[in-house]
Amino acid sequence: MNALYPVRILLFYVLLSISALVWCLISLVCAPFMSFRTRYRFVVRTWCRSAIWMASGILGLRYEVSGQENIPERPCVILAKHQSTWETFFLSAYFEPLTQVLKRELLFVPFFGWAIMLLRPIAIDRANPKAALRQVAKQGDERLRQGTWVLIFPEGTRTPVGQPARFSRSGAALAANAGLPVLPVAHNAGVFWPRTGWGKRPGTIRVVIGPAMYAQNEPGSRAIAELNQRAEDWVNAEVSRLESLASSGS
Repeated sequence: MNALYPVRILLFYVLLSISALVWCLISLVCAPFMSFRTRYRFVVRTWCRSAIWMASGILGLRYEVSGQENIPERPCVILAKHQSTWETFFLSAYFEPLTQVLKRELLFVPFFGWAIMLLRPIAIDRANPKAALRQVAKQGDERLRQGTWVLIFPEGTRTPVGQPARFSRSGAALAANAGLPVLPVAHNAGVFWPRTGWGKRPGTIRVVIGPAMYAQNEPGSRAIAELNQRAEDWVNAEVSRLESLASSGS
């Protein structure tokens, strides 16, 4: 990393902010007249891909993906590790159309939040966890029936590198009750794009898409808990392996 890298980080954030504002304004005018799938491609996929492209070109944050053969034909529930903002950009561009569980406060952000509202998010109130679980179950099932991927970060928030957190069962419950699998996704983005601050580190982010996992018995608390634990164990083990590779320079 050279002495000019902080300048490149600043340039990246300036361009990212400008592009977000411009694209949100364009989307608010054009997107309401599009079908949901076309709207998703126009609003989300285009801008998220540009963010990933800028991160690669300006910051040297490249990526490699493995496990694509594990992606089922029918959209299901994605349970992904959450360490940074990068994976939100990446997953939103990689799977389409996609909705995600997010905190309701984001919808109140001028322009950005208004654009998000066009994309059928599952916006929950974290201060009311019981109501949030019911909302995820109801709206998540509706989205799955509409052929939309549902992205859930089961740890609930971005976690520091090397510090796994317990998975919420909401994603496993949603998948099991819908008769669909969960698709676990592991990565080491936090090594290069920390969860807090502006600091970045050039390198190759590795993303691994795991095997689709089904509940082994009829939906029930025990089957859901077992499915959730299986996904959590796989993600944590794979993330640990990827972080070790990054620290060793492999």
